[in-house]
Amino acid sequence: MLSTRSLLALSGLLLAFSASAQSLTVDKNIAKALEQVKPADIKAHIWYLADDKLRGRQPGTPGYQLAVDYVVGKLKALGVQPAGDSGTYVQRVRLRRATTLPGATLTIDQTPLTYGTDFTLNPNPEASTSTVAAPLVFAGYGISVPQLHYDDYAGLDAKGKIVVVVRGAPAGFPSTVAAASQDLWQVMRNAARHGAVGVLVGSTNPHAPTPAASARRTTYSVLGPDGHMAASRTFSTDLQLVGTLTAPALQQLLRAARLDTAQVLPALRTGQPASAALSATARASYQSTYQDFNSYNVVGQLTGADAQLRNQYVVHSAHLDHLGVGTPVKGDSIYNGAHDNASGVASVLEIAKVYSKLKGADRPKRSVLFVLQTGEELGLLGSAYFAGHPTVPKEDIVADVNTDMPTLIAPLLSVVALGAQHSSLLAPVQRAAAYLGISVEDDPEPEQNRFIRSDQYSFVVQGILALHIKYGNKTADGKNNLNEQVQAWRAVTYHKPQDDTSGTFDFEAGRKYVQLNFLIGYQIAQDPQRPTWNAGDYFGVRAGQ
Repeated sequence: MLSTRSLLALSGLLLAFSASAQSLTVDKNIAKALEQVKPADIKAHIWYLADDKLRGRQPGTPGYQLAVDYVVGKLKALGVQPAGDSGTYVQRVRLRRATTLPGATLTIDQTPLTYGTDFTLNPNPEASTSTVAAPLVFAGYGISVPQLHYDDYAGLDAKGKIVVVVRGAPAGFPSTVAAASQDLWQVMRNAARHGAVGVLVGSTNPHAPTPAASARRTTYSVLGPDGHMAASRTFSTDLQLVGTLTAPALQQLLRAARLDTAQVLPALRTGQPASAALSATARASYQSTYQDFNSYNVVGQLTGADAQLRNQYVVHSAHLDHLGVGTPVKGDSIYNGAHDNASGVASVLEIAKVYSKLKGADRPKRSVLFVLQTGEELGLLGSAYFAGHPTVPKEDIVADVNTDMPTLIAPLLSVVALGAQHSSLLAPVQRAAAYLGISVEDDPEPEQNRFIRSDQYSFVVQGILALHIKYGNKTADGKNNLNEQVQAWRAVTYHKPQDDTSGTFDFEAGRKYVQLNFLIGYQIAQDPQRPTWNAGDYFGVRAGQ
């Protein structure tokens, strides 16, 4: 850790660390800038972005473009410079809506399966007609984690084969590692690394609803400038087939190979791989149709003050999109997304305002990017495209501080720093939280897998350190059960038209949330040492692979 004297000499900064307590002291100019965060301004941003006239901010719609224009206007007014394509504030994201047409077939040996009842197939974003024939192998969860001494592919020949897996992870895995390991993107990538040509994910829920035979499976991906797929959470260009098997179809397939799901699934949960060849061949044929449209990430920059460190970047991000207009709920069909994620966008705009107030020696040494992303609700697609194809050199992005639905419904007394435990980012989180009188907790709901469900995960996949601050459990009455209140709120609000401006908001909590995220990002921007993954960390080992 740098001494206080060294830090002050290097930066003239706000940061002063006590060698014993590692506390954070804030310079008066920084404190004054923090006081410029006003609950009324946060409310105003949310009220505009969640207004019915934006029609739920669905990518590719006029309502989403209104949101883009609003954010660009606010960044311009703050003196934030354009950092998108060709000197603009936007990065074009070419989205492809792909659909599997009726008539998809899957035959195992000589037995045809029924679409919906037995299987579904994801559309292929790059081939309108697809056929594949290959032997089947069962690869358990499809996970390889050498650090935890677990590998479903150990001793299994998957080359040229279609891999059958079930979703899940051994019970002993840490929650973030378990979430990432069973993410379909990771499962597909691991299968391709072992030479597989397809992945079929078997359901373990015999009561899960099945689509009709005429149902069309629709997914989204991003196209690069060359017209080829640049990002997807539902297909891999290294594979020819990605689909699902229902629980009865999976059970029948495993039973034919003398594998009993009643024994296999519990064994997997205890960390005992059960991989095996299935002595069967699958033949699949299906067609995909496409609809392409443009959407946009908004990218602004404040250039750093240090002659060398200004060529490195700290990102503050949030997704700008929501679900648009859909099935009515209680007579309302506009999915306004006031909390999800107008509140996150409002937070980033207010963070940008704090940075814009800093002058002279108080300016951040590293440059700061403000990235408002499209397509999060379609599968983290805008962030995946930006993290994989940023408008600055990827290797110069040192960290992402993401904001997604901070859930501003109660006083902010504690937080969970999703992802920070994997890197040196935990220290600035702890210092900033302590300064604001906020405690840092473990995730009260690890089963929600939030670390891989928000845009920070797109940065992690690219090897960029990232975190996402969520509410903790602490409550003013000492019961420390805020997650119960949030669960009840979410049941009637999350991804529903009821997430609008008529709901519950605590704008003072929003103010503190903005101050916390600013202080985290500012410390990263000021530290002469680039943040690092923890030694041997799961995500650090996979960084950029």
